[in-house]
Amino acid sequence: MNAEILNESLTYAQWLPIIFIGLMGLAVLIYAILDGYDLGVGILLPMQSRDEAQRDTMIASIGPFWDANETWLVLAVGILLIAFPEAHSMILMHLYIPAALMLIGLIMRGVAFDFRAKAAVDLKLTWDRTFKAGSLLTTLTQGYMLGQYVMGFDSHWNALLFSCLSALGVTAAYSYVGAAWLVMKTEGELQRRAVRWARRAGRATFLGVVAVSMVNPLVNPGVFDRWFTYPLVMFVLLIPTVCFAIFVFNDRLLKRMPKENDRHCRVPFFLTVAIFMLCFSGLAFSFFPEIVPGKLDIWEAASATESLTFILVGAVIVVPLIIAYTALAYRVFLGKATALKYH
Repeated sequence: MNAEILNESLTYAQWLPIIFIGLMGLAVLIYAILDGYDLGVGILLPMQSRDEAQRDTMIASIGPFWDANETWLVLAVGILLIAFPEAHSMILMHLYIPAALMLIGLIMRGVAFDFRAKAAVDLKLTWDRTFKAGSLLTTLTQGYMLGQYVMGFDSHWNALLFSCLSALGVTAAYSYVGAAWLVMKTEGELQRRAVRWARRAGRATFLGVVAVSMVNPLVNPGVFDRWFTYPLVMFVLLIPTVCFAIFVFNDRLLKRMPKENDRHCRVPFFLTVAIFMLCFSGLAFSFFPEIVPGKLDIWEAASATESLTFILVGAVIVVPLIIAYTALAYRVFLGKATALKYH
């Protein structure tokens, strides 16, 4: 059915699921990048008492953005629920527990972010630890869910082991982009620490990407055929090649940082964003048009054409507005993070 649809001239009804999977993919990608860096900053928070000033600066660097970044997760899940309800039910049926744990982690972050400013001085470190723990719980559960998705929600021990490996890989990736964010937004000793964090997390992320890239084609024969069929293989293998080159270049660049006058401080972050985009493109290429690997494609899972048409009107209005206020927020708070103040 998939090949027949893709090889035919698509009708309006067949285009609608493609539009919505594109919107959902965009929301997931932006969420992984934007909330990824602030989750990474939370993971990297140093917990020694002497590091309080650095923790304040790290929190200040994400303060104007972190809550709004989660809007993209809400949008992605909303699109999945409304546009692909059957896929939503199937995915949540398998991932209910890790999804619940992820929400607990997000709640811990939100509570800790506010209470660290209002609690007694001797409790501030406790709330910082809660923020760190919530960030770590969120990233681990998201990585576990990604691993389960790639493995087709298999419950055998090898699939669970791979999902745990994926949890560590996603945690490393978020730490990588979080450290790169700090390189861009901070100065002095904290920036130097962020450079060291970025190099270590980058190498761990590279190992995670290699592991997923090797396992995915092995456990999904359709993915193997898609990636290694001639002559398409000549083009799609550019994705891992370019990704590898960026990893190496970013590591070499970070080795020479910070530079005089803070030159190139933004480059590691945007190179890390490029890695996220390439990895996401590889996953999308591996599974499209399936929305649940090996079980359900986007046309089988899609809502009625009338429903999709109705919510498309709302999406055309809402998505550009979210993009606009996100861009405005980053434009207003452009520059280095300053001392954290609460009014």
